[in-house]
Amino acid sequence: MSQTIKTTVNATEYPPQLKHKTIFAAFNGLEPGEAMLLVNDHDPVPLRFQFEAMHPGRFTWDYLEQGPDVFRVKIGKTE
Repeated sequence: MSQTIKTTVNATEYPPQLKHKTIFAAFNGLEPGEAMLLVNDHDPVPLRFQFEAMHPGRFTWDYLEQGPDVFRVKIGKTE
């Protein structure tokens, strides 16, 4: 599925207590078939587990860049 990137969240710009809140707010603002780009300075594996718990089967997760210094993940909302 080709999903249009609607927004980008650069997690490095937010304090730790706001990162996940900001990322989930961006995801919740997506329409089905749209995606967001997450930019981070480490592999966001714990975030992926949180997505799996909160949105099982309703998102896609595609690494566009995997470090070592920058991680870019396209997170899409499924139909």
